[in-house]
Amino acid sequence: MRFLSLQSHVAYGYVGNRAATFPLQRLGHEVWAVNTVEFSNHTGYGAWRGRAASAEQVAEIVQGIEALGQFSRCDGLLTGYVGDAALADVVLDTARRVRAANPRAVWCCDPVLGDIDTGIYVKPGIDAFFRDRAIPAADLVTPNHFELEHLTGRTVSTMSEALSAARTLLRGEPRGPRLALITSLRRADASADTIEMVAVTPDAAWRVATPMIGFEIAPNGTGDAVAALFTAHWIGGDDVADALGKAASSIFAVLEATQAMGERELQLVAAQDRLVAPPRAFKAEKL
Repeated sequence: MRFLSLQSHVAYGYVGNRAATFPLQRLGHEVWAVNTVEFSNHTGYGAWRGRAASAEQVAEIVQGIEALGQFSRCDGLLTGYVGDAALADVVLDTARRVRAANPRAVWCCDPVLGDIDTGIYVKPGIDAFFRDRAIPAADLVTPNHFELEHLTGRTVSTMSEALSAARTLLRGEPRGPRLALITSLRRADASADTIEMVAVTPDAAWRVATPMIGFEIAPNGTGDAVAALFTAHWIGGDDVADALGKAASSIFAVLEATQAMGERELQLVAAQDRLVAPPRAFKAEKL
């Protein structure tokens, strides 16, 4: 399959396009990576160098790929971190262009806003862009626990609350996403030793639970990798449950290797064989 991916880029570490591109390539897929920022490292370190790409630059690169006639061959569009309102317009325009060339292409929108341990870290108004403009137009939305609560204005502490909140994201005009994937769920009515991912449609839901791996500082980019892996498995023909189980198994294997190596950054390269063939398989169950 072929993916167009508009996400952030770091020279050191694995977030955004760096977390999404290699896993997809290792699974045998082509990725056309368009970088929305060029940073030395992710912002979780507290200091970094580099700058955000201008909206004009991103648009020109997208249009250059389109001019090659490649959008008709694009199976999926991945979008993540959006730095400002001008870039937000480019994201929407890109989705329109891809769909015009291939109406079957799937848009996975990762509404990157923040996380439980950091709070919100995007500019004011970006949350409204995702909630009001991007998510209603996407096919798949992949918030983490924090982003699900922020986008819906709801507290999520039980599975029932998680499903209800996720389904509010599926209601758009004239249509909403077909599927919401909660990439990390920590709820009060579940074991503290596990973390869950939950896939939700308007009338069904599936969950997969993996052991919680303890880190002094949790690696960034996990959600970016999960969104890419799940999207590839889902549109590649696997049903939701299989795609969820495969994505969970792969990211658990990578995280397990990352912890064993004592690293802060996801060890996607070192653990690439485990990513493709995880030693431990987790199965999703229908709720």
